[in-house]
Amino acid sequence: MERGGPELPAAAAPQIETDDQTALVSKSRNKGGNSNLASAGFNIINSIIGSGIIGLPYSMKEAGFPLGVLLLFGVAYITDYSIILLIKGGNLSSTNTYQELVRKTYGLIGYLILSTLQFLYPFIAMISYNIITGDTLTKVFLRIPGVGPDNILTDRHFIILLTTIIFTLPLSLYRDIAKLGKVSLISLILTIVILVIVMVRAVTLGPQVPKSENAWIFAKSNAVQAIGVMSFAFICHHNSFLIYGSLEEPTLNNWSRITHVSVSLAVVISVLFAACGYMTFTGYTEGDIFENYCRDDNLATFGRFCYGVTVILTFPLECFVTREVIANVFFHGNLSTVFHIVVTVIIIAVATGVSLVYDCLGIVLELNGVLSATPLVFIIPTACYLRLSKERWNHSDNLISCLILVIGGLVMTVGFVLTLLHPLECSHGKEMFYCFSSNVSFHNSTLPP
Repeated sequence: MERGGPELPAAAAPQIETDDQTALVSKSRNKGGNSNLASAGFNIINSIIGSGIIGLPYSMKEAGFPLGVLLLFGVAYITDYSIILLIKGGNLSSTNTYQELVRKTYGLIGYLILSTLQFLYPFIAMISYNIITGDTLTKVFLRIPGVGPDNILTDRHFIILLTTIIFTLPLSLYRDIAKLGKVSLISLILTIVILVIVMVRAVTLGPQVPKSENAWIFAKSNAVQAIGVMSFAFICHHNSFLIYGSLEEPTLNNWSRITHVSVSLAVVISVLFAACGYMTFTGYTEGDIFENYCRDDNLATFGRFCYGVTVILTFPLECFVTREVIANVFFHGNLSTVFHIVVTVIIIAVATGVSLVYDCLGIVLELNGVLSATPLVFIIPTACYLRLSKERWNHSDNLISCLILVIGGLVMTVGFVLTLLHPLECSHGKEMFYCFSSNVSFHNSTLPP
């Protein structure tokens, strides 16, 4: 009997795996979507590097550059691991949404907490996207000859309303997330263009900006807050089930391949962006890196335009998630065509209304990172898997999940306290001091003086 006892879990594990594979094959035949692997991958990458990437240079300033790079790789690894763990948990519990998974593992209370987090994170992100669009594109239009400060194109309220009506609302009305694959590809291309611009300016503008004190110190006291910013950038867990369900063949093997490739590409882009942005401005780096560039820098203006378009194209992915949460909580997961339109319009109208009133989210975005993104990335996927796992306690998946869970709890608690004690200041619309130097000649040149 003593020999038979410990052998039972080992024997049970392969059976569970076989059952999961059988279920996945059945799903891929009966419930598969229209996305191929590339399209789904573009959606994941777009979700990761949509808008949060713009704050990554600031996270280097918060953590210290060397430690910041290491933390960025760490957050990327945890993201990769927990996204796959999330879908594993869905397979083990036979659930198809993040909310169903948490409800099956932690009951109604867990379901309500997750639903709140899963709604708030993308909803606040939508608000920030609108604010970024208004602030970014108005500066772009201001560079057009004949467009003065009093022109309607420089009114952020008008730009937010215009882009909402023409672009984000129509794209958000799609019912199938697979149709956003091409849109996400365009967004990815524009992000790479932005990366090239930041790299060019690191060479041409960097020498003109004085380096701050302790610019290259290994670690700084705000490293925990930096993890919150990185989590905000890398989170895509809230729409992982949507993207997984859109696959033509939604199998764990396909999902793992897509996740590894997508997160790897995203972290390469993110590290390059964060490093080049920080090396240009060091301790003067702002939460929105484009706030650091001078207004009459034409190359940076083109970068602002690309970034504004990228944010507009990322907006619908977040709207899909908020709509799904509402559908699951209030409509049992199904929305008729009429309710689909009504719910979408209401969500976008409220997000747009808030973004018209507030022009700087500052502390709200940091809190969104530590209070919403961190639980969704670190805590909930691992907690669900540990509850469902039939493996021995010392199995590698269980040990890694426990470690990520503890790290997530610390980041969330300490990050929340530090954010309240040292909130991110809003430098909205300020022209940086080095833009007024008499010897500045880099604005309209891509070559160093």
